[in-house]
Amino acid sequence: MEKLGIMICGHGSRSKTAEQEFGLLARGLKQRFPETPVEYGFLEYSAPNIHMGLDELRNSGVNHIVAVPGMLFAATHAKNDIPSVLTTYQKKYQHLKISYGRELALHPKMIAAFEARILRALGRDHVHPGDLYDTMLIVVGRGTSDTYANAEAAKLTRIVTENLGFGWSETVYSGVTFPSVGKGLEMALKLGYKDIVVAPYFLFSGKLIDRIYNYVDRVALTAPDVNFVKAHYLADQDHVISTFVDRIEEAKIGSLNEDFDLMKSFKERLIKGEVDVHHHHAEYKPIDTNHGNQKLSTDEHGHSHDHGHSHDHGHSHAVYKHIGHPNGPRTMIDQGVCGCFMSQIPQAIVDEQRAILAKASS
Repeated sequence: MEKLGIMICGHGSRSKTAEQEFGLLARGLKQRFPETPVEYGFLEYSAPNIHMGLDELRNSGVNHIVAVPGMLFAATHAKNDIPSVLTTYQKKYQHLKISYGRELALHPKMIAAFEARILRALGRDHVHPGDLYDTMLIVVGRGTSDTYANAEAAKLTRIVTENLGFGWSETVYSGVTFPSVGKGLEMALKLGYKDIVVAPYFLFSGKLIDRIYNYVDRVALTAPDVNFVKAHYLADQDHVISTFVDRIEEAKIGSLNEDFDLMKSFKERLIKGEVDVHHHHAEYKPIDTNHGNQKLSTDEHGHSHDHGHSHDHGHSHAVYKHIGHPNGPRTMIDQGVCGCFMSQIPQAIVDEQRAILAKASS
């Protein structure tokens, strides 16, 4: 007899707030599936890791695990890192059936969630054609080395712009790709709009959200005649949870379109030698009690979690080919609107960006 369990796979964050918000989302899903065990885990930074969540489900007698990536777009983590963890786990426990779903993507409910955040920031319940013709929208995506994931953020911008009727819109990114948040805000001011909405398409809080909002505040000081409106990130609102429910149901019954079957795609690329199965922080690592520098803590599930690890998180990020783009990642360091705030940018960030640039050009 089949016993189903649900596993929500997140990236993880150094922000405790982001961890807590992910936990709230998992709690919301548990309410939607009251008869089904629901666990969650992270690839890196946070506890519990994915392996721990899988263990919880297996120990509760689950023999069919439906795992879904808690991610907006299908970039490296959703395409490679999570499938790698799941593949390794299933090889170890071959009696288990593991079905892997797709990312949240531009599901109509995700678009509705984003539009609701924008309207709330504007203090509106709805808009009529023409209401926002004198307002500009700037959508902030996370930014990845995956061209298609970046394109999805730009597609989202166009959909929301037409749905709500903004006068103009641009897509910018918080890292990795171009245009950067700073350069995007600089260009927005040149267009002459006096009302600008900056809306981060992020699931949870964290350092990047703080950095985005801080950029807006700093630029606003240089343009006192412009009204900048900051929209809230998505979080665990009902539309988001409903999208997770749909993705879980798709994976459970195996109704994924071949173009969106991330596990099948991963295994095909694995056979071709295009990717490797490698170990992550998301997989359990025994604690060497003789190592004096390791610290052991217990997470909310009662699992021990090693915080004495190195910063090599088990999966690599290739150097983005446009790392030196004049309107991209280096803008934060070298030029543009961000350049005038150099003294306010933490030195660690400056050093990190310069190190990446030096590696890319070597």
